[in-house]
Amino acid sequence: MADAASYDLIVIGAGPGGYVCAIRAAQLGMKVACVEKADKLGGTCLRVGCIPSKALLHASEKYESAKHHFKDLGIELSGVKLDLKGMMGHKEKVVSANTSGIEFLFKKNKVDWLKGEGKILGRGKVSVAGKTYETKNIAIATGSDVISLPGITIDEKQIVSSTGALTLEKVPDRMVVIGAGVIGLELGSVWSRLGAKVMVVEYLDRILPGMDNEIAKESQKILTKQGLSFKLGAKVTSAKPSSKGVELSIEPAAGGPAETLHADIVLVAVGRKAYTDKLGLADAGVALDERGRVKTDSHFKTNIDGIYAIGDVIVGPMLAHKAEDEGVVLAEMLAGQSGHIDYNLIPGVVYTAPEIATVGKTEEQLKAEGVQYKVGKFPYLANGRARAMNATEGFVKILADAKTDKVLGCHIVGAEAGTLIAEVVIAMEFGASAEDIARTCHAHPTLEEVTKEAALAVAGRPIHI
Repeated sequence: MADAASYDLIVIGAGPGGYVCAIRAAQLGMKVACVEKADKLGGTCLRVGCIPSKALLHASEKYESAKHHFKDLGIELSGVKLDLKGMMGHKEKVVSANTSGIEFLFKKNKVDWLKGEGKILGRGKVSVAGKTYETKNIAIATGSDVISLPGITIDEKQIVSSTGALTLEKVPDRMVVIGAGVIGLELGSVWSRLGAKVMVVEYLDRILPGMDNEIAKESQKILTKQGLSFKLGAKVTSAKPSSKGVELSIEPAAGGPAETLHADIVLVAVGRKAYTDKLGLADAGVALDERGRVKTDSHFKTNIDGIYAIGDVIVGPMLAHKAEDEGVVLAEMLAGQSGHIDYNLIPGVVYTAPEIATVGKTEEQLKAEGVQYKVGKFPYLANGRARAMNATEGFVKILADAKTDKVLGCHIVGAEAGTLIAEVVIAMEFGASAEDIARTCHAHPTLEEVTKEAALAVAGRPIHI
């Protein structure tokens, strides 16, 4: 017998996937508990990831604009200076408001917060802080953790992960970012704007692996113009901290003589791994794949009846919104409803300035799959609102099937790209053609007109170029 309450569903992990799953299940009439060992709800995303990084990205962009770009708009300022402590305070207020908001939502929806580390004792049993709870279903939503490289030890002081990069007490003179993916470019941008000399080292010969190559090249040009430098096709073999900074040894990925770099701070941003430690999965018999992720079927079910998994611990992009959607769908399936996620239509956004956004297939993927397609591109430079905003860098690219005109992908680098991509995601969810987007009336003057013109360009008939 259990020595504590029993539930219809216990969710382990209160990140975006876990807390959303718990709330939706409670809305559907289930008795729900959510296990979280941290002192705040929200997981990596809200506490030390998405939300605090966006607070610093926004604040640092405003600082750089005030210092360097307001004059282009006829605004003269003097004495602009950085208050890093104040900027960090803004970040903490944002985090606190979001995490306390989830606690309120738990109370509103009658979701119990089981504080402590959760361990699965077997089908229908979860242990938390010395107590055992019975439940009809268990959802593993423990997210992911940072990974490092051989020869590099993250100390969160001189060699930091994304977590440490969000809490630096002063702007470093020199920063080396290992990894030219989303996290590396975003946090590298923050500290570059605040005055650091930032070099990004990437093993591959391009930035933003997996994204459309043309978008990646354009993004690199823009970021280089902003002051970031890139060393591509390079492998970091060691990073040794000392009182004088960090000494890095770097070799060409293709082989060749090593070189030495020096930095005050090194940010390791080479990816994340599924967090499945200490959950008792092996003893419970839950199967993992070769990368340590929980194996599930198309309904998030593991090989053990009554145990499910969502978010970063399973196959797929490690994105908060992907985890949220999976949490909702799982809750609805457990309530006897149907659910649906099209994994080809999960947008990805890089919150640099300008933003980078993508959904669907890239040109490289379509070529590899032998799909005949058409391309429509339109530059921000030819858009009236972009000119008014002094935000003319970048373009929208829409890929459509050559025969049916069905939209297969969209890739954007430019102001508010993360907002613009939503229109195309909705269009693709409904199987729209490029012509459908092109014939939809867009308000003028807006940046969204760039998307309309790109759709027109698929048929070779843009108006403004």
